[in-house]
Amino acid sequence: MNPVRQAIARQVRALTGAGDGAIDLTRPPGDNGLFGPHSVSWRVHGDFSSMMIGGTAALLVQMLHPGALAGVWDHSNFQRDMLGRLKRTAQFIAATTYGSTAEAERLIGRVRLIHDRVHGVLPDGTPYDANDPHLLTWVHVAETDSFLRAYLRYRDPHLSRADQDRYFAENVVVAERLGATDVPDSRAAVDAWLLSVRRELRCDERTRTVRDALLHQPLPNPLLKGFGALNTAAAIDLLPPWARAMLELQGNGVGVRTGAHGMARVLRWALGGSASEKTARAQG
Repeated sequence: MNPVRQAIARQVRALTGAGDGAIDLTRPPGDNGLFGPHSVSWRVHGDFSSMMIGGTAALLVQMLHPGALAGVWDHSNFQRDMLGRLKRTAQFIAATTYGSTAEAERLIGRVRLIHDRVHGVLPDGTPYDANDPHLLTWVHVAETDSFLRAYLRYRDPHLSRADQDRYFAENVVVAERLGATDVPDSRAAVDAWLLSVRRELRCDERTRTVRDALLHQPLPNPLLKGFGALNTAAAIDLLPPWARAMLELQGNGVGVRTGAHGMARVLRWALGGSASEKTARAQG
């Protein structure tokens, strides 16, 4: 194997925790998991580059809600463990997308146990709880919307509107098993829901602190520094204009997108195909 390709693949897998034994992506015969190989979710979640860009954008958007921000601020070591948060999110998405039904349920159950401990009071005295169905819906919608928009920009801009709707509809199952309710299940419903919730969003000093921790998180290996900087720039550029304005960030447009497309080609070459393709091959 090309040593450069091997080095990039090894560092990327270490960053996401792939192969570290935390999750099991094997499935028994007849068990397609929560989605199955013919789902749109397998396609969208299988492209590493767009998922990393979309995942970073999702975290930035999620932090605009005071309840989501408080959970990170009060109950995590975010300034020193933002990469750990990204790794755990990547493993959750991989397991719930490609793992067996039992493995998906195990990861969902683990997240629910964590949520049981995440509650408190906002600076203005308003109580918050990670098990609040509305807050869970916010986190889910911000995430799936970001994943899909990154996929459309960096993998398949021709994905049909029907398949986009299917993607949102498929992922309702994960949100509801985590405790979300009234989850929007189409492109139009997601757009309307995001518009309706914007009056709840804020950007204050705590938001800016978490924003900066995410954007300036040091990577453990110099080999990935260039990829990390480009991923961050592409995530900022991917943000909806209203979110970018609230976060006081500037998009860089065409130049960043050109670079991110190049990065995506390198990472696809290094990783030897998408997660969905490799999982399908492994399942025979």
